[in-house]
Amino acid sequence: MRPLLSLALVSLCTVAAANTSALASTVTSRSFHSDALGRDWSYTVYLPTGYRHDAPRLPVLYLLHGNNGDANDWLTQGHLQSAADALIEHKEMPPVVIVMPQGGTDWYVDRKEKMETAFFDDLLPEIETHYAVSTQRSGRMIGGVSMGGFGALRYAMTQPELFCGAMLLSPAIYANEPPRTSAARRVGVFGDHQFDPRVWHELNYPAQWDRYMSRPYRLPMFIAAGDDDLDIQADASLLYTRLRQAGNPAALRIIDGAHTWDVWSALLPAALKYTLGCVKAQAPSQTPAGPAQEHPSFQRP
Repeated sequence: MRPLLSLALVSLCTVAAANTSALASTVTSRSFHSDALGRDWSYTVYLPTGYRHDAPRLPVLYLLHGNNGDANDWLTQGHLQSAADALIEHKEMPPVVIVMPQGGTDWYVDRKEKMETAFFDDLLPEIETHYAVSTQRSGRMIGGVSMGGFGALRYAMTQPELFCGAMLLSPAIYANEPPRTSAARRVGVFGDHQFDPRVWHELNYPAQWDRYMSRPYRLPMFIAAGDDDLDIQADASLLYTRLRQAGNPAALRIIDGAHTWDVWSALLPAALKYTLGCVKAQAPSQTPAGPAQEHPSFQRP
């Protein structure tokens, strides 16, 4: 891993608690070199109040943004920082580090770039080296919105040994093919020159289903969408039904609204609370953050 290339403080949130003590979570942007991408790659990270690099490791949640969006959409439009601060303050979820990588329009797969390889081979070691976060399945979660929901579900199903829970907000996971209006048909990911249904089906979750269900891991999944987002909410509901029928824990929320941050911001507190519920009720690891290590061996839950 090459040295840190840039570090910038994006924001500092201070909220007065009822007993006049101060909450001060921080949000930081960082850039590092990704070997898989062959370029520098940036991400934004939320650090909860009281975070210290030399303290016990905290749970970590990776959140993937939508098509042509930005990692900071979670903050500027989703109000992630205030939502997480409030849930932690009221002890509705444990303190957590939240990582938001820049995903462009890659749909988090190895097509235009090796984005999926970069996530697992570059980003996870980067975070586990530079921050006091869990290196165990029981303290690592994945989530995403729209395109990011596609990526989060794919990662959850192809690498279930790495995550204990998932959150999918309006996931673009069309079980058949994307509608004509979907960005998936235009971004040059699912086909070299034009949309290729074969590529879509190879990468989408139904192709991963049997292998996921044959393995000894299950991820509780929070699935949600707006009721005016017709194709998305239909496929979200289908996924929920299939998971529950297969005995996989899942929650479904359909609320008023369309494919917008108004919906996702409203859903975020419940999504965070549910997803962090997979973190085992045990004392955090006493191992402080240190040099990069080989991928840990994960135990059956």
